[in-house]
Amino acid sequence: MAKMFLSLIFLCIGIAINAKTLIHAGYLLNAENGTIEPQMSIVIVGDRVANVLEGYVNPEPDDIYIDLTGYYILPGLIDMHVHLSNESSRNAYLERVTWNAADYAIRATKNAENTLLAGFTTVRNLGDSDTVTISLRNAIDNGIVIGPRIFSSGKTISSTGGHGDPSNSLNQRLTDDLGPKDGVMNGEQEAMESVRFRYKENADLIKFTATGGVLSNAKDGQNPQMTINEMKAIVTTAKDYGFKVAAHAHGAEGIKRAVLAGVDSIEHGTLMDNEGAALMRDNGVYYVPTLLAGKWVSDKALLEGYYPPFVVKKALEIGPKLQSTFSMAYQAGVKIAFGTDSGVSPHGENAKEFSLMVKGGMPAKETIMSATIYAADLLGEKENLGSIVKDKYADLIGVSRNPLEDISILETVDFVMKGGKVIKEP
Repeated sequence: MAKMFLSLIFLCIGIAINAKTLIHAGYLLNAENGTIEPQMSIVIVGDRVANVLEGYVNPEPDDIYIDLTGYYILPGLIDMHVHLSNESSRNAYLERVTWNAADYAIRATKNAENTLLAGFTTVRNLGDSDTVTISLRNAIDNGIVIGPRIFSSGKTISSTGGHGDPSNSLNQRLTDDLGPKDGVMNGEQEAMESVRFRYKENADLIKFTATGGVLSNAKDGQNPQMTINEMKAIVTTAKDYGFKVAAHAHGAEGIKRAVLAGVDSIEHGTLMDNEGAALMRDNGVYYVPTLLAGKWVSDKALLEGYYPPFVVKKALEIGPKLQSTFSMAYQAGVKIAFGTDSGVSPHGENAKEFSLMVKGGMPAKETIMSATIYAADLLGEKENLGSIVKDKYADLIGVSRNPLEDISILETVDFVMKGGKVIKEP
């Protein structure tokens, strides 16, 4: 009897493992080349795509069948620059001294859910504190909460007083001088130590701030804040540990130093010049433009009291320049990956970035590729993400109109599947 019972259990497990989902897609966007293929069948087993077939294959009796014949199906979108634990507001600077790690963690959980429901099945979280998004990544992976796949850099690495130093502008009684454990370094030795602490906290990649930033309550938003040798120490150590490296950089000199140091991506790149663009193109460095953040900060800077005075000045000087820089970089042939800096702007509105990219001269097809196959390439995850092909994760979204004709339709996603599980349906 016991053997029969066990046999039944194993039989049920076998059926669950072998059960497949069949999707009939009215139109399927091929992210490898940006073309749209009509009347396609997508076969999913477990969390992976098992096959993609032309025409509508008849479902078998045990199949889970999903009829999306009236929809355009795309790979799950990838946002390469978010801050899930942050949310722009008039209280954001006060929260730094009134909130605890648990407060940020709870907010990050909700922001992650909003991001996934908006069709972004994977994100790169570039900077947090108290390993909030690393823990959130683990909770999502273990099915405790829902959210996108998270690749987290953990704590951003900065110089003392630089953009990313968490003690910036705080009352001196509230903090001591911070060190590599907290992501604050000075000199090559501490630069290496800072990377090793990120490895210790189980980060997925490294982010450092090559220049000043807009939202730090400090005077300059574009000056270089690390020497090239400090940057090289970060990158060399990161590569030893298998990390990709993202560099926040607004000013032209900081961008060039970071590229020469060997980073994989430049974030924002607002004041990039022609020399910097050529350097990025020739070294194969990705540009993550975050146009939505530039628009958001320049708009909010006009509201009295929304930002501190230092931030208002920088936001009005730097924010509006992102759009023209993006156009220049695209024309120069720089590789571009989609990123929004959400947390500066509201989570769940990530897809508004697409229209800004199209406005900047990038064809709709390429903007979608920047958020799928190009983003997967920058992540080092092309074998798993970025297109709907055999053996990749079954991450899919569906919209009701052709995004190549109206890119704004990606702001209203009707269907979301992540890893073979339906998250949102019409």
